Amino acid sequence: MTKYIIRRLLISVPVLIGVTVIVFGLAELAPGDVSDMFINPELELGPEDMEALREKFGLNDPVPVRYLKWAGSVLQGDLGFSYVTGRPVADQVSRRLGNTLLLAGTSLAISIVVGIGLGVFTALRQYSFWDFTLTGLSFLGTSMPAFVSGIMGLYVFSIKLRIFPTGGMRPVTREPTLFDTVHHLTLPALILGIQGIASYMRYTRFSMLEVIHSDYVTTARAKGLPERAITWRHGVRNAILPVVTVIGLSIPNLVVGAVFLETIFSWPGMGTLYLDAVQGRDVPLLMGMNLVFATVILLANIITDVAYSIVDPRIRYD
Repeated sequence: MTKYIIRRLLISVPVLIGVTVIVFGLAELAPGDVSDMFINPELELGPEDMEALREKFGLNDPVPVRYLKWAGSVLQGDLGFSYVTGRPVADQVSRRLGNTLLLAGTSLAISIVVGIGLGVFTALRQYSFWDFTLTGLSFLGTSMPAFVSGIMGLYVFSIKLRIFPTGGMRPVTREPTLFDTVHHLTLPALILGIQGIASYMRYTRFSMLEVIHSDYVTTARAKGLPERAITWRHGVRNAILPVVTVIGLSIPNLVVGAVFLETIFSWPGMGTLYLDAVQGRDVPLLMGMNLVFATVILLANIITDVAYSIVDPRIRYD
């Protein structure tokens, strides 16, 4: 297993290099000139001033040279400095990354527990009222964009029913407690997990239906094993592997959904920071966050591969 993890990490290195090339290339292809961000409308800058400004930020260097300089700084943990705030990009990202991981991780955990549980529940009650109802709701959940469900949830549960706060991560009028954080986290995490719940439920149901009609399950039932043991030890354990694949593939969508929901709920994470960087054309900050997102997704794929052997001991990575 250790050799496999090391091999996967080594394979991810060229992928990550390709990501840096794409991130830098997209920043170069963006319309306009980065130096325009530093122009003060109240000051009259001549050609000499503009040239000095471009020279200061290395914008006159050839594209390959600028990429190598940026990549070299990244290897040293330096993501550059924000054009807007002047602060190190790494500091800004580190302050927000934990909040985004808290939101996305909580949403993922809710999606896995609820989605797999409902999938097993509907599979054991095939063609029942609950099966048709939950399956129909799952199609609605997978087709509804995160920003639509976010606005609806905010309007119903925060504005009308006043069950959850309308935004933020903690109250500003007093010292926050753990309950306050959970209270603010619950609604955005649930809404972010709607698509995951619907998707995991459907895949778990389909996989469970194949397993519970297999010969070894029939044999276990004929031997008189308890139904609970048959369901969880023989059914869920063998049906869960395709769902693990779906969970790994859904993580990028979870990150994209977090960008929208953090804006709707004023959650101080990477999503709101990303939109601020887009509006301010803060190129170093955008490149740094894109690189962090890509790294998180690569690590999630590695964790998904390792989870295969934990869920199914028949799989061995030699």
